[in-house]
Amino acid sequence: MTALRKTLTEDALAAYVAEQVNHLFNDGRLVSGDTVRGLLSDVLPRLEYCFSHVDNKYFFDGQSVVFNHLHGDQFAMFLYLLANAAHRAGVGGDVASKIYLLNKALHGIDAFYEVELPSVFLFVHPLGTVLGRGRYADYLTVYQRCGVGSNNDVYPTLGEFLTLRPGAAVLGNSRIGRNCTVAAESLVLDHDLADDTVYIGNPRDFTTRPSRGLLGFWRPARKPA
Repeated sequence: MTALRKTLTEDALAAYVAEQVNHLFNDGRLVSGDTVRGLLSDVLPRLEYCFSHVDNKYFFDGQSVVFNHLHGDQFAMFLYLLANAAHRAGVGGDVASKIYLLNKALHGIDAFYEVELPSVFLFVHPLGTVLGRGRYADYLTVYQRCGVGSNNDVYPTLGEFLTLRPGAAVLGNSRIGRNCTVAAESLVLDHDLADDTVYIGNPRDFTTRPSRGLLGFWRPARKPA
């Protein structure tokens, strides 16, 4: 895999996150830089693998995978992975909750640490986006004000190469095929989409058309061994 080029060292990155968390959640139960640092061995390989698939110069410059802590979309993706890693590792002290809430405060995205996003995903200025407990697949792109959630406690299943345009939502007992796009301000509710479909509208008034090619921001990258 291509090397990851970071704008902060791992020690500096861990201290940076810990200081942000402790400043925002000043409850007397400090999150240490060492705690965050211990999670990076899990998070950074996942981040590198994810970013290596993104066909964008800010994520891959032609030689290296790039992680800039001052790039909002990248940092939001990093914080989701960090909170998820804290949850997976069973780290106590509300660490996962605080990192999740830090992400929500900084970027306006609700991506809960127990939700398992795929290995390859992309946030595109995701203000107001809520990603619930659906079943996700690789090459997921979500824009601002997107929603994935339940209807009557049933959650959707999403296929590879799904793009949720601004204001799009997929809810309930929906199965979305491979290479689909839900158009801006559109709602899929308890409805299935076949592969290679663009969906426009809402449950009462919608149209579909075939999609053209694999939509999105993706570049070829080899799977891990």
